[in-house]
Amino acid sequence: MAVLATIFLMGCASQQPATKAAANPQTAGDTQRVRVAPAVTGSISRTIEVNGTLAAQDEVAVAFKVAGRIDALPVDLGDVVKQGQVIAQLDKTDLRLAVSQAEAALEQARARLGLAPGVDSESVVAEKIPLVQQARAALEESRLARDRAQQMLDQRLIARADFDTADANFQIADGRYQDAIDEIRNRQATLLQRKSELELSRQMLSDADLRAPIPGAVLMRAGSVGQYVAPGTSVVTLVRMHPLRLQLPVPERAAAGVRIGQEIQLSLETDSTAYRGNVTRLSPAIDPVNRTLMVEASIPNEAGRLKPGSFVRASLVTLRGEEALFIPADALVVFAGIEKVYTIAEGKSAERLVRTGRRDADRIEIVEGLRAGERVVLKPGSLVGGLPVTVDGE
Repeated sequence: MAVLATIFLMGCASQQPATKAAANPQTAGDTQRVRVAPAVTGSISRTIEVNGTLAAQDEVAVAFKVAGRIDALPVDLGDVVKQGQVIAQLDKTDLRLAVSQAEAALEQARARLGLAPGVDSESVVAEKIPLVQQARAALEESRLARDRAQQMLDQRLIARADFDTADANFQIADGRYQDAIDEIRNRQATLLQRKSELELSRQMLSDADLRAPIPGAVLMRAGSVGQYVAPGTSVVTLVRMHPLRLQLPVPERAAAGVRIGQEIQLSLETDSTAYRGNVTRLSPAIDPVNRTLMVEASIPNEAGRLKPGSFVRASLVTLRGEEALFIPADALVVFAGIEKVYTIAEGKSAERLVRTGRRDADRIEIVEGLRAGERVVLKPGSLVGGLPVTVDGE
């Protein structure tokens, strides 16, 4: 029995050191190797991203200025048109007859003034018009008759009543002469009126050709060949495709950084191409309902790939070159909404809670929790605070 007790005590003594070594995790064999990088300062641009809608720079419902029956309508939905291109025509028969009638009335007015065809009223000399010449001759004759009567009355060869008759005839002739002058002026005014009527009838004939007021594309065709349309009735709706207008509601907190002329980038869900434009207009007031500032940008669209009405996501740089503190993106650990990094202190890992800001490519801005130059562990994985670590390269 004494021998068995001795063997048992010796076995217990040999197992005690192994048990202590297993219970202590902070041994040389548990040291974890890590890679680190310092927190550095750098510049970053402040960018906002907002959703917006593309709109046409101009949208015009084109209509005839005159009434008539549509004789031709050569454009349809989606057709691209140039400014000044004929996009619809009316039947011109009645309008051509109106021009001919106005031309005849004009020549009639010229003839009453003794003018040759095509001669303007500015060249009219009233004294050379037969009507005025006759009135002038009658006036001169009555003046001579009155003068002779005056001489005979002075010589007492005629009665006073005879002189009064001659004087009255002179007054009548003078009135007729003035009437003749006024008649010529009236005929001159009539000539100008006939010229205006001719120009109006020619303009109406020209208006029978409906021309595109802007370059663009046909958004809608409302008329048909043979349809009678009244003045102002829309026949074709055009939209200007280049450039387009982008409308963006920018949040109030970022509105102070928006300036006219700033570059803007945009993308579509159905197109991976990055498009660019510039801010052209700013609303003078913040919308009190949604607390946003309406911003408009001009987006070039020479190729016509962008469509008005499209939903886009736009990126706008509101501040460039701002100094900030950054760490590599793979040094940040996020768990349950808590952001943290691991630093090195006295050969051990140390957990640090941080507050992040903007992300710029493969780096993250640190707003709070670190100082410039402090080293952070890259790709910490399952690392926890308080573990001994060995930094690669040291």
